[in-house]
Amino acid sequence: MASEATPRVNAKYLDSFTNQTVRILGKVVSLRGETATIDANGSINVHLNRDAHLQLNNAVEIVGKVQQDLSIKVFQATDFGSNIDFNAVEAVVDATHRYKEIFYDGND
Repeated sequence: MASEATPRVNAKYLDSFTNQTVRILGKVVSLRGETATIDANGSINVHLNRDAHLQLNNAVEIVGKVQQDLSIKVFQATDFGSNIDFNAVEAVVDATHRYKEIFYDGND
């Protein structure tokens, strides 16, 4: 079951999840062809797939694999629009890691 877990993370937690699949909710701050940068409590570079249709300044949820350089290879991207409470998002991410035994296998 742990292999199916996609823990919610932000830029602060990426280095703990190298080569693992994660879920990130952030704001699209730049788009450049097949790459984008999102702000999720810090800047994260993402490598888009052909199904990813992001809009600048919108929130996006990314499910993808953390690469060695801490960028994300996108498996799925969902546009969440512009009406997102990022303070609530950060609270959820913090709770996810504070109580990691509930959300993912926390054997680091």
